Amino acid sequence: MRIIPAIDLIDGKCVRLTKGNYSKIKTYNDNPLEVAKKYEAHGIEYLHLVDLDGAKSKHIVNHRVLEEIASKTSLKIDFGGGLKSDNDLNIAFECGAKQITGGSVAIKNPILFESWIEKYGNDKIILGADILNNKIAINGWKDLSILNLNEFLEKYLKKGISRVICTDINKDGMLEGPSFELYLKILNNFSNIKLIASGGVSVYNDLIKLNEIGCEGCIIGKAIYEDKITLNQLEKFIISYTC
Repeated sequence: MRIIPAIDLIDGKCVRLTKGNYSKIKTYNDNPLEVAKKYEAHGIEYLHLVDLDGAKSKHIVNHRVLEEIASKTSLKIDFGGGLKSDNDLNIAFECGAKQITGGSVAIKNPILFESWIEKYGNDKIILGADILNNKIAINGWKDLSILNLNEFLEKYLKKGISRVICTDINKDGMLEGPSFELYLKILNNFSNIKLIASGGVSVYNDLIKLNEIGCEGCIIGKAIYEDKITLNQLEKFIISYTC
């Protein structure tokens, strides 16, 4: 299982929201590059970079932070937030993203999102499935779509998507543990999915359990900032479970 720390950006700073609520922002570091370099120094190869300003503004905003991290580290970055047009996507890739994550655009503009899958392939395009009470949340988690999780996944797996980041919004930022039952159900229902768990990871044993149920990756955010899981522990996991 791949370990994928998250850096969420507002005004170019590392922040975390609670359950996606923009009124509940906590800033952890003013220098995302500094944080990214710490991850890299502990053997981490991947980074999930989220442009929260972009998600709210509906266009890419923090691409300069992406460019700086991509040019000054060897981290493989997947970038999401505010990618609503071909121009946004071009900027993300030109600034160094190895992959992009699309969630709202897959709901609101499926023709565009499907064209990205066709053009770039499933190695570069990740489906973001952000769930609130089994419905897909969009627009920076401010709104709910009418699609439920299974409908959403089934549609895009048929279109060629293989890698999915699934976030249970009720768990995000709460440090109460991931939605193990949800992820197990997804993996049982869709045998060909590469599932990346996101939201709620709070202790080292959460990683072991997610690995055991078959998750391809795990995104970790607040647990690192709050020292619930240390970078030394992540390094240990990478050595023990990915080599």
